[in-house]
Amino acid sequence: MKPGMLIAVLVYELIVIGGIGWWLSRKTANYSDEESGFALASRGLPVSMVAVTLALTVLGTAHILGVFEMTWYMGAAAMWFSIAHVILLVVVCLATGLWVRRLGINTVPEMLEMFFGTGTRVATSCIMAGVGFGILTVEAQGIGIIFASMTGWTIRYGAMLGAGLGVLYVVLAGMREVGWVNLVNATVMYIGVVLATIFLALRLPGGNYDSVATHYNATGQGFMLSIYGTPSIMLSFALATTVAVLFSQAINQMLMQPAMSAESELTIKKAMWIAAPLNGMFGVFAVVIGLTAKSIPEFNVLGPKVAATEMLVSYLPSWLAALLVASFLAAILSTFAMVSLATGTLLSMDIYKTLYNPEASEAQIARVSRIIITALAVVAAAIAAYMPPILAAMNWLFSWVIPIFWVVIFGLFWKRSRHAAIATLTVGWLANSLWSFTSLPAAFGTTTQMVSNPYITLGVSLIVGITCNMLMPGERGYFHSSEYKTRFAS
Repeated sequence: MKPGMLIAVLVYELIVIGGIGWWLSRKTANYSDEESGFALASRGLPVSMVAVTLALTVLGTAHILGVFEMTWYMGAAAMWFSIAHVILLVVVCLATGLWVRRLGINTVPEMLEMFFGTGTRVATSCIMAGVGFGILTVEAQGIGIIFASMTGWTIRYGAMLGAGLGVLYVVLAGMREVGWVNLVNATVMYIGVVLATIFLALRLPGGNYDSVATHYNATGQGFMLSIYGTPSIMLSFALATTVAVLFSQAINQMLMQPAMSAESELTIKKAMWIAAPLNGMFGVFAVVIGLTAKSIPEFNVLGPKVAATEMLVSYLPSWLAALLVASFLAAILSTFAMVSLATGTLLSMDIYKTLYNPEASEAQIARVSRIIITALAVVAAAIAAYMPPILAAMNWLFSWVIPIFWVVIFGLFWKRSRHAAIATLTVGWLANSLWSFTSLPAAFGTTTQMVSNPYITLGVSLIVGITCNMLMPGERGYFHSSEYKTRFAS
């Protein structure tokens, strides 16, 4: 138990999250419902906030504790998770993020309703909300691990405390609060991780990381030091992760919502030059820390989930350990907050408003979103301790959104065929389930580890989508339609 560190971390989080949330709630108290903009900040976020929110939204448990954990098994090749996200952020800032901002939509399923009808909107919203909840459980697990390293608590108890902070991160002022808190936390996080990497080296023999490299070479694990790992790692992890991340997160609500909230399309383009480096460089530090923890016997025996965090808490000066733990927790909370906000937006806009209360005001939608956010956080924290390995869980969750990505692409650029869209989504989701929960991989002479779910949903989505769109009638893709040309003629 490290009560001093725990108190310092909690004080930091409460001051930053509670202080900014209180300030923004007071600042917007006299705004109209439309001006307050709980979900989308009235589409007025500047470059700095869009950039750090994009970067931190996908820099949570998976990027920190997930990379620590995966580094344990595959070494520096775990950095492909970060490389995949750099590619993702470039695509978002130069393509998908621009499209959703241009169309002025509130959710991704709303765009599918424009192309294929209300039923498609509801179905995709339910799937995306389910994926969001799954990601929340992973983030809650990460929060629990952080608190466990300071207190000795179980992951579940730590997750419950963290869930309360995660709700506070977003529930007071919505997207504006997320943007401002992210701006502060991104600065603190990078100061902490750079200093930690330097101080950690000073604690090692020779005052550098040579002893870490020596350990892996001496134990016949030299491949752990290369980002290319082995051919098996490149196929089963690096490429599969890139496919999963790019073709799911590039259209997922949690990453589209900051783009929808931007001041303009130009804001999103400029944000790329901050978001991509900010996100990508973090993977380098995470891999170095993970490799170091495994090479030290006293931390190696603790296993992949807690070794790295225990090493940091034990090896760093108390002030720096507190700063680093606070910054890790802040990064995970930022993802927790953004995912909960995105999921709340999906359920309040696509389910509550679309099906139950079409005349709902902005204030009513914000109230429903707050209730959903709180409920999801409580449930996610309760089950966080039972989660599988973090990056494996993420790739499985991302696979559910891959069919949605291709249906959007077809609808925007090729053909808007309702029947083709339904077929693509249905078969893609069915394939993901069968590949996970039946002996189908064995029937093809492989395993889900060798041929992971992202490959299956990508292949099925393309084959079914292209075939059905060729055979079934439909209107021209939206970007080639007279409706789009008339609407955006200026």
